[in-house]
Amino acid sequence: MASVLATTSSETDPLARHFAAWRASGRRALVPYVTAGFPTPAVTGEVLGRLAEVGADVIELGVPFSDPLADGPTIQRSSHRAIEQGVSLAWTLDALAGFRARHTTPVVLFTYLNPVLAYGVERFVEDAVAAGAEGVLLTDLPLGSDPGLEETFERSPLALVRLVAPTTARERALEIARRSQGFVYYISRTGVTGARKTLRESLVQASETPCSIAWCDERWMVGPSASGSLNGTPSSMTSAPTSASRPSTSPVTAGVGKPAVT
Repeated sequence: MASVLATTSSETDPLARHFAAWRASGRRALVPYVTAGFPTPAVTGEVLGRLAEVGADVIELGVPFSDPLADGPTIQRSSHRAIEQGVSLAWTLDALAGFRARHTTPVVLFTYLNPVLAYGVERFVEDAVAAGAEGVLLTDLPLGSDPGLEETFERSPLALVRLVAPTTARERALEIARRSQGFVYYISRTGVTGARKTLRESLVQASETPCSIAWCDERWMVGPSASGSLNGTPSSMTSAPTSASRPSTSPVTAGVGKPAVT
């Protein structure tokens, strides 16, 4: 059994330091999601660069996967289109490295577990860090499912972002929050990713770990307890961002993130 590691610390976790600074300044983080290689590999660098330029605080860079079972049709289509054009995990890391050479905006890699296992876990960690990733969110690696693999990521330079769902029991939510690095990814509703017109007002308040809201329509508000919001489906509908809502001390608009079993 792997040892239980300490919770997120702003002293050792770069993502946690960013969230601590944003919280201290009285605002929330804007965290857009984009699928690598969509709509074409040629514009991925431009898309990432524009997100950084218009004010994204953290960017979630999605690794295209052939069987994104928890995603809705929009992100499914963006993943399949990217794969059809030859985009892979290795290509995604190369694209990230190109972005990192020009921008400092933190990037969290968003992926299902299978591409990482196929690539090689140790190799993935090494190459992701070298490319400039600050964290990773493995959608189908719930807490306790593979303690050895989880510890490999927890002890790596990458922040292992974990997910909490509306259906997660309180005690498990507390443990997930304690073990999450960078921030907690709070799934605001059940179902697959995609825009919706309603948002549950409840928010996990399990620990001091920053919590970002996902899986809701970008027009609806996130409560004051949230540290940030995630936006994915609208970003996956267009070729490049043209504007961004800047987070402030007022409630931020919410967005669509990605799922996992919690």
